[in-house]
Amino acid sequence: MRKIIDIDEALLPKLKLLAAIEGVSVKKLMEKSVEWYLDYKQQERIQSMSAEEKEDLGLLLLMQQAAIDKTISEEELFKGKE
Repeated sequence: MRKIIDIDEALLPKLKLLAAIEGVSVKKLMEKSVEWYLDYKQQERIQSMSAEEKEDLGLLLLMQQAAIDKTISEEELFKGKE
């Protein structure tokens, strides 16, 4: 996806300098910066969650990893261990 982003004239030289120091393009530097910021905000949000919210999130993530091609019957589900 291609997007046009207006960058302040004072910020552009700083971005170019950082990109040169890092050895990457300005585009790649901006992508890495946005990715870092999103990860930071996600971790910040997780830290502010209650224990119950963290448990709910964990269950949601586990359900998303479940293999949807494997199914069992209702009888097997409620039968349990004997």
